[in-house]
Amino acid sequence: MDDKGQSLFYFRRFEVKQGQCAMKVGTDGVLLGAWVDCENSKYVLDIGTGTGLLALMVAQRSDAVIDAIDIDENAFLQAQENFAASQWSARLKAMRSSIQEYAEFTERKYDLIISNPPFFLNAHKSNFAQRNVARHFNESLSMVDLITAVLKLLAEEGSFSLILPLKEGGVLIDTGERMGLFLNEITRVRTKYGKDEKRMLLSFSRRRTAIKNSVLCIQTVEGKYTDEYINLTKDYYTHLPVR
Repeated sequence: MDDKGQSLFYFRRFEVKQGQCAMKVGTDGVLLGAWVDCENSKYVLDIGTGTGLLALMVAQRSDAVIDAIDIDENAFLQAQENFAASQWSARLKAMRSSIQEYAEFTERKYDLIISNPPFFLNAHKSNFAQRNVARHFNESLSMVDLITAVLKLLAEEGSFSLILPLKEGGVLIDTGERMGLFLNEITRVRTKYGKDEKRMLLSFSRRRTAIKNSVLCIQTVEGKYTDEYINLTKDYYTHLPVR
């Protein structure tokens, strides 16, 4: 299936029900889940889990205990259902909470924090209130709020990874720098060769390091998937060849 709103999305090793979620399974989430370095993580937090996609992808590639939070009740219930149906249910836990509230009451420190977050600066708002909350940062979560919570929850050697549009990514990089959360790796994403970069895959930590830079292109000029995209996502997507 594609990512245009179907109620069930099939991956190689799990399924995602998404009929109750404002934000459906999409390319951004799959890119982040496949790109993030999670293999050695013991505890992982997924902020704004939605369907639970990122948490499930990380569960497939690690032995981590994964906590997933979402402020929206429907999303929380959908993630809970998807976790229970997976083979990693014992390691997955969904909770209904904002990140601000969660950071106040949990004592756990996370080796990895991941998010496909609701940041669209000055974007046109839809008439669908649930989708607005999922997409617009100023509805319920500012970048300062997010970074403050991440710094409270992140283990000393932990990392924070997310995907953002270029404008929002630049703002987060600058804001993190001022607050003590430093960019370590960036992969700029192009939908097709010759097209402008549209997204940033970003990884941050408490330590300032040399920044790893790369570019990922999803399709060739002819509209075929690139080898780099296939290699990144082949363990998840059912419609891609396993090479």
